[in-house]
Amino acid sequence: MASHSPSIGRPRTCVLALVAIALALGACATKPPAGDLEAQRYYKEINDPLEPMNRQILKFNRGFERVILTPVAKTYRAVLPAPARKGVYNLLHNLRSPVIFGNDVMQGEGKRAGNTLLRFVLNTTLGIGGLFDVATRLGVESHDEDFGQTLATHGVGEGFYLVLPIFGPSSPRDGIGLAVDILIDPIFWILRSENLNYVNYIRTGVEGVDIYARNLDQIEELKRTSLDYYAALRSTYRQNRRSEILNGAEEDPDFPEYLFEDEFEEEEKPPADGGRRE
Repeated sequence: MASHSPSIGRPRTCVLALVAIALALGACATKPPAGDLEAQRYYKEINDPLEPMNRQILKFNRGFERVILTPVAKTYRAVLPAPARKGVYNLLHNLRSPVIFGNDVMQGEGKRAGNTLLRFVLNTTLGIGGLFDVATRLGVESHDEDFGQTLATHGVGEGFYLVLPIFGPSSPRDGIGLAVDILIDPIFWILRSENLNYVNYIRTGVEGVDIYARNLDQIEELKRTSLDYYAALRSTYRQNRRSEILNGAEEDPDFPEYLFEDEFEEEEKPPADGGRRE
């Protein structure tokens, strides 16, 4: 049912509210006593003053994953073959093109902005609305940008580590970036003006399932191999964001690349043991 409320929409409003609450809690977080040098050093290096709360939110998120997200993602992978899932990914990425383009411009990346615009035109027309990535086949490579990265390129620090319910690892900068990306997305406003706001909710849900399904095996591997999954996830998130902000210019030997492999490329290769992927 389409929403006629002047509000942005419940999921979007929740993002803004969560960021505002986290900022307030971060400002009130108690720092270690001045005499406890080890605790002071840990507090500064980790920058996670909300760790007890963050761990509880992560516990909630893992419960949500176990009960809802993982079964849905596994069903999604079982029902749709890899080429169909690739089409879904292509379509969703193409719909993000206006947001990527806007952030390219705000970062002063004229060449990348032109690249994004060309990809959008090619994939929307020749790629049947974006289902097929014609642009990549023609040599126009894909990239992603968001407002959190834009803030970083203009010198805004990430702030403390933050775990959002459902949305997962974040920071005040990236949480605000998430909200701004929603506000500058013309497709969101077009759908809303046509009383098709429910399509925005469907799009958000499908995006979440698609991302989780593409990384499901890698996430499970991180859970299995980590002594402290919370700390491993925090480190991985920060390293990944640093790489994204620098457009991949920084190579970090400690970065667990297996977390961000292209699922579709992997599925084209036969498993070494001749087995099947789940």
